[in-house]
Amino acid sequence: MNQFLLISLLAGGCTLLTAGSLLMLPSVRQDERLRARLRDIRSDGVVQAVNTEPSIPLLLRFVGFVGGWLARSRFVQGSMASGMRLTLFQAGFRSERAFTLFLGSKALLLLVLPLLTFLLMPAESSIIKRNGAMLAAAIIGMIAPEFFIKRRRKQYLRAVENGLSDALDLMVICVESGLGLEPAIERVGQEITTAHPQVAAEFELTTNELRIIADRRTALLNLGQRTGLEPLKRLSSTLVQTLQYGTPLGTALRVLSAELRAETMTRFEAKAARLPVMLTVPMILFILPCIFLVVGGPAFVQVLAMMYR
Repeated sequence: MNQFLLISLLAGGCTLLTAGSLLMLPSVRQDERLRARLRDIRSDGVVQAVNTEPSIPLLLRFVGFVGGWLARSRFVQGSMASGMRLTLFQAGFRSERAFTLFLGSKALLLLVLPLLTFLLMPAESSIIKRNGAMLAAAIIGMIAPEFFIKRRRKQYLRAVENGLSDALDLMVICVESGLGLEPAIERVGQEITTAHPQVAAEFELTTNELRIIADRRTALLNLGQRTGLEPLKRLSSTLVQTLQYGTPLGTALRVLSAELRAETMTRFEAKAARLPVMLTVPMILFILPCIFLVVGGPAFVQVLAMMYR
C-alpha cells in the first residue's frame, strides 16, 4: 500500500511539473522582437532579414507535433475541441500552439506515466497492485493538464476582475482629459501593464480588434464575451450604449467603477462574515483541548496522586 501511494504521488508530481513546463511556453513580446531587430541593424541603417521567432526546444516540438496530429484527427473534434480552446483562451493562452501543446501533453502523459509506473514498481509486486498503480497513473496523466488549465483560468479571471476597477479609473481620467474611446483603451492598456498585466492584455486585444473590425460594437462586445466575466460584459455593454445613444462616457465609466468597487467590498465583507463559522472546527479540534488540558490538568494530577497515595 505504501508503495502504491509512493508511485501515485510520484506520478502526480511528474504530471504537474510536465504539464506546467509544457503549457508555460512563453511567447515573444513586442519589445523583445524590437530588440532583436535593433541588434541586427547595420551602422548604415539597413535592417537585415532576421528570424524573430523564438527557439523552441525539441521536446516541445515533439509534444506540439503529437498535439497537432490529434487536432487534425477525428479524436478531438466538435464541441470537445471548442470547449478546450475556450478554456485555454480564458486562461490566457491565446495561440494555436497552446492548444496543440495541451493535447500533446495529455496524450503523452497518458502513455508515459503508466509506463514509468510499471518500470518503477518492484518486481515482487502483485498484479493487482501493479495494475492499480498503472491505472492511477493513467488517470492522473489524463486529468492533471485539465486541472492545471482550469486552475490557471480561475487565477487569470480573478486577476482581470480585481484589476478592472483601477483600469476604469484610468479610463475615466483619459476620457475626461480629451481622449477618444479607442485612444483611451489603448493608453490604459499601456499604463496598467505593470500593475495588472491580465487587464492590459484584454485591452490590447480589444484595441487591435477596434483597428481591424469594421463594426466597433462587435469589437467592444467581444471584450465581455471572451472571458465571460460579468464586469467585462457590463463594461462592453456600457461602451456600446455610449456609442449608440451618445451618453457621456466619463459619467458612465465613473458610475460603473463605483459599482464594481462596491461589489468588491461586498465580497470581502461576505468572506469576513464566513470566517467565524470556518474557525469553529479548528477551535474545537486544536484550541479547546489545550484549554481543557491547562484548566483541568492540575486537578487531574492531584486526583491521581490522592488515589495512588
